[in-house]
Amino acid sequence: MQKIFSISIVSHGHSRYIEELIRDISRINRDDIEVILTLNLQEEFKINFTRLPFAIRVIQNITPKGFAANHNAAYALSTGKNFVILNPDIKLVDDPFDELLHLQKKMPDNIYAPIILNGRYQVEESARNFPSPYLLCRKLIGQLCNSPLTPEVLIANDDAIMPDWVAGMFIMIPRDIFLKLSGLNEKYYMYYEDVDLCARARLAKCKILVCKRAKVIHEAQHDSHKKLRYLIWHVGSAFRFFTSSAYLKISWDRIVQKKSKL
Repeated sequence: MQKIFSISIVSHGHSRYIEELIRDISRINRDDIEVILTLNLQEEFKINFTRLPFAIRVIQNITPKGFAANHNAAYALSTGKNFVILNPDIKLVDDPFDELLHLQKKMPDNIYAPIILNGRYQVEESARNFPSPYLLCRKLIGQLCNSPLTPEVLIANDDAIMPDWVAGMFIMIPRDIFLKLSGLNEKYYMYYEDVDLCARARLAKCKILVCKRAKVIHEAQHDSHKKLRYLIWHVGSAFRFFTSSAYLKISWDRIVQKKSKL
């Protein structure tokens, strides 16, 4: 019987987070999920993967791969009706999946995500409008001057928030839509894969929907703020996105729309 959810998790030496997440998935006690766990590095676990209440497949990479390549490989092995990208540092306090399915039934054939809370139960900025070089420069200057930008205004209805894109820490994508979009863009090694995916989805007439009734907690790592290598990857990925055909097409369409309203 086909599962409803194929959950793809990639570990980069995050065994402690993985073990907690696996316990959370076990606790919500669903029989309609499968998990594909990709180990990007050699690591050991205390948890017994053979005694879980759901199917799990563990993939050990011979050499490390990027975010997109790992999740695309997991998708190729998955069978579920919905492909779920899930970060190791996500905590499931409650079961978010029924609410996501409910939203999917009301608004089918889109990309879905829960509201992301930090450890203090404050809403994170995981759902946003598309960035631009100008806004990124303003954000950087604001951080240096301790003057944050005004929170973004996002379209919403009673059921969902409708941003331009959602962060890749928790994304649910119908299987056929992930295939239609050719998955994640493997030209990005790390960072902006989620922005690029959502940009291509919007060009394909898919909405990006954040379910107001589904909430999870994120223990953010912010590696790009701590390690030079991650910061370099972040800057390089931003440049790739801003020069991509998807971003340029969306930017041009919005310029044309603004001119037509004048």
